[in-house]
Amino acid sequence: MLIGGFQKCSLIEYPGEVSAVLFTTGCNFRCTYCYNPELVFPKLHPPPIPEKEIISFMKKRRGILDALVITGGEPTLQEDLLIFIEQVRDMGFKVKLDTNGSFPEVVENAAGLVDYIAMDVKGPLDKYARIAGAQLDIRKITGSIEIIKTSGVDYEFRTTVASGLLTPEDMEKIGGLISGAKLHYLQNFLASEKTAAAGIEKCSAEQIERFRGILQKHVGECRVR
Repeated sequence: MLIGGFQKCSLIEYPGEVSAVLFTTGCNFRCTYCYNPELVFPKLHPPPIPEKEIISFMKKRRGILDALVITGGEPTLQEDLLIFIEQVRDMGFKVKLDTNGSFPEVVENAAGLVDYIAMDVKGPLDKYARIAGAQLDIRKITGSIEIIKTSGVDYEFRTTVASGLLTPEDMEKIGGLISGAKLHYLQNFLASEKTAAAGIEKCSAEQIERFRGILQKHVGECRVR
């Protein structure tokens, strides 16, 4: 595992659980609003954290922490992700996986091991490549969505919104894409030096509430984070 960051305790990253958070290095997307560019762009990569340090820490936190969240970057790029998840599960911890859904075969295998999956849905299919900043086989995104919805594992879909990025019509398309999902989150983008330089701004509360109302028609529950 290429590990670029580690947070020893979080009360918000895994719903209802006290967790540690591991950040993998590397991503196949180049989203303009990315909040962790140091994990994405090779020139910015931090020194790797040895995997054995994470395992040692988690062993010492049995009975204190409930779970480990694996995020990134894009964790499904890691060749030994599934082996690592098994190690953590064998220590008695729950595991939550965050993913962009571009590797459905890994998502499918991980669904049999993890306790919670969160997938970012970047936008409607016709805007996906532009928002993600990468060319991709869009069938992989739709494949991951269906795998997650039918996996029997707790899950959420989530969409980052920024002013001018997505329209109400786009929200209707996203709703159709994840139709029948039990939970979807809208999250306003968080500014960083990179996003500020790009001139990206947050959505207003009114915009987000309008988006939420549209998505609520398609899913069990749409929340704002």
